[in-house]
Amino acid sequence: MSFASTDPFANEGDPLASSQDVGSQSHHLHIRIQQRNGRKTLTTLQGLQKEYNHKKLLQAFKKDFACNGTIINDETMGTVIQLQGDQRTNVSNFLVDHGIERSSIKIHGF
Repeated sequence: MSFASTDPFANEGDPLASSQDVGSQSHHLHIRIQQRNGRKTLTTLQGLQKEYNHKKLLQAFKKDFACNGTIINDETMGTVIQLQGDQRTNVSNFLVDHGIERSSIKIHGF
């Protein structure tokens, strides 16, 4: 009788090794809201592919939604567009009107 610990799945290998996109949400756009002070909020858009011009998109957002915004380059999250106020539905509708599928857009927040 052997009391040595053995891994019953050691010979199986990694069952998810063949599929690269399992659990990743890199193909989704994430629209989030962050509370600042008091009633002030920020809307962030992340996950936009590099093929889109972030500066022109930010200009269009600022003009259409009458708000201010900026582009943040983060090491972990990539390029993030920040807009003042709660612009979640506006951003979502703008992106859908310009050819991005609604199923690829995830809206987070309260």
